[in-house]
Amino acid sequence: MTSNIVWHEGKVSYQDRCKNLGQEGLVIWFTGLFASGKSTIAVELEKELIKLGKAVYRLDGDNVRHGLNYDLGFSKEDRDENIRRIAEVAALFKDAGLIVLVSFISPYKNIRDFAREKAGGKHNFIEVYVKADIDTCAKRDPKGLYQKDKKGEIDNFTGISAPYEEPKNPELVIDTTKLSVKESIKQILNLIIKSLSLHC
Repeated sequence: MTSNIVWHEGKVSYQDRCKNLGQEGLVIWFTGLFASGKSTIAVELEKELIKLGKAVYRLDGDNVRHGLNYDLGFSKEDRDENIRRIAEVAALFKDAGLIVLVSFISPYKNIRDFAREKAGGKHNFIEVYVKADIDTCAKRDPKGLYQKDKKGEIDNFTGISAPYEEPKNPELVIDTTKLSVKESIKQILNLIIKSLSLHC
């Protein structure tokens, strides 16, 4: 970073923005294997939060790679940079007072910890581990990636040829082999409402 860059303070605080929206900023970070159900849950949760009158925005892995992160591949270095950029964007949305739904595989603990720190720590960050075994994910697979991996057509496929570091202490575990989307949403909404009521 060049020494000519300095932080420029404004006259509107984070508290001002939250007061204007009537809510605290919050990052809900969905992590899990490909096809575990992260995006499906995030889409439905966004709809429910809008119904409740909340200001919310969803950041999805594939969507972001169409634009902001179109230049990144799937090496560990590129995956880390992918999540680093998203963590920065999510922190900006949170600072604006929005509830941000982030659904990325985000396989490495250190980069998920970085995302938590950028969001402001435990008061502004909820890690949701969307859990499903490999066989279940392969059956759901909307893009046929598990089959392509079996044929050797994909390198660094998370959970098979590349690691996935399972979260040890997430705020919530959603086992999508046992819970429906509706049941999953209910659990997450309860946690969000509890978190917002504690810190507003």
